[in-house]
Amino acid sequence: MLRELHISDLGVIRDLDLELHPGLNVLTGETGAGKTMITVGLALALGARASATLVRAGAKAARVQARFQAPPGAPWDEWAEEGELVLARSVEADGRSSARVGGQVAPASTLVELATGLVEIHGQHQGLRLLSAAAQTEFLDRFAGPGHLRRVVEHRGLYERARQVAEQLATLDVQTRDREREIDLLDHQIREIEAAAIRAGEIGELEAEESRLSHAERLLEAAAEARAAVADDGGGVDALARAAAALREVAAIDPGGAPLRERALSLAEEAADLARGLRAYQEGIALDPERLSGVRERIQAIRSLERKYGEGEEQVLAFLERARERRRRLAAAEDDAARLRLEAAELDARASALAAEIGRARVASAPRLAAALRDELRELGMPDAEVEVAIRRSSGPAGTERAELLFSPGAGQALAPLARAASGGELSRTMLACRSVMVDLDAVPTLVFDEVDAGIGGRAAIAVGERLAGLARSRQILVVTHLPQIASFADRHIRVEKSGGTATAAVVEDDERVTELSRMLSGLPESESAALHAEELLARARRRPAHR
Repeated sequence: MLRELHISDLGVIRDLDLELHPGLNVLTGETGAGKTMITVGLALALGARASATLVRAGAKAARVQARFQAPPGAPWDEWAEEGELVLARSVEADGRSSARVGGQVAPASTLVELATGLVEIHGQHQGLRLLSAAAQTEFLDRFAGPGHLRRVVEHRGLYERARQVAEQLATLDVQTRDREREIDLLDHQIREIEAAAIRAGEIGELEAEESRLSHAERLLEAAAEARAAVADDGGGVDALARAAAALREVAAIDPGGAPLRERALSLAEEAADLARGLRAYQEGIALDPERLSGVRERIQAIRSLERKYGEGEEQVLAFLERARERRRRLAAAEDDAARLRLEAAELDARASALAAEIGRARVASAPRLAAALRDELRELGMPDAEVEVAIRRSSGPAGTERAELLFSPGAGQALAPLARAASGGELSRTMLACRSVMVDLDAVPTLVFDEVDAGIGGRAAIAVGERLAGLARSRQILVVTHLPQIASFADRHIRVEKSGGTATAAVVEDDERVTELSRMLSGLPESESAALHAEELLARARRRPAHR
């Protein structure tokens, strides 16, 4: 809801402050007094296009601030402070403009984003949402009832999921060739490593064996020489055995010699065991050039794998595990594609069935909505106006068709899309008719009507006033009007006057309000007969319940 509007140096306005009522606010005044500049200023604060021509002559810049009671939720929560949101705009004399939200510098697009759910301005073709195909289709869907709306919401969900699935499939299709190339490479790498059948620590064992095989002759010679030194007759084992035998006599005579005998026996046994080991070692060494060649080839094969896949057998084997896992994931992508294609088919079937149901409901509801709008427009002073709700083939989140409002302002004039056929005042009254047919068209809290009274008077003006008052029971309404019948329904009546080229605005109440209505009725503020008529209008407005 718009709480306060401050405008300075905009057109004929030097400095103006307005505090607005939650209900029906009416702006009245002579032609050219500056009423429309107030709605222009509000539009600037909502992000409308700025122009240097709007700046008051001699001023450096025009400035507008609009203070709102912010609705809960995004996107307002991010900018609101203590439940209030301030949108501000300035336009320099050279045409440059700037925007602020809550005192923070922001682009004008942010004003537009925030304002979309705050205020809707009707008149002069300004911000008229009803002109868009999406808004007209949504209007018909709301008119069709809550069950139909639930089906539309469900279709939107299916459409969005189908779009996501299509994107995922497209991505998988684009990646198919690259994926197949990578799978081929991984298969080659996996086969190469698996065929080698390497194991951790193998290279060390092979290098040790290669060293033995390549030095087999030298090892045999050294082993033979060592064995001869240990086991030859007259030395080595025999000598130690004789020493042990001699020490046995020593130990028998002198117990102190017993340890020496034990040592001699131990050495004799060790020497005998060493001799046996040297013989076994000799026998284990073979001159095997074929085996040596095989070992060297195996070492070379493993080294080749290490150059490709990592240093050491552990890193090669770790690469193998990673390659297997990557191969599994790539293979799973094929399964994902199959699953997504199946889901896409299911979504298409469900969406088609739901779209057909939605289409039938729209076709059935369109004539009823057109009839309701025609009745409202007749009450609003457009007795010859014709409205049809055409159903056009289309495709998108909302279904397989869209609604289009066709309008004719009078007899003999062909029906045409509303945006082309209706004047500013006719557009405003058509939106008012839509709001009256279904007051919960959307949740925008503040509606502004300019030119809603164009070309009407008398009974039609009373009907317009009643409907505006009815809307004001659930919305804040701001109306610019020349008609006293409409002004009489105001919860807050603001008179705009111009003196010396400067516009001012003031709330009128009681006798001042009667005077203003008298001026609007007869052009004579002091006319007694006009005053009686004005009092009658006010009494009637207070007495008559607001139109539902």
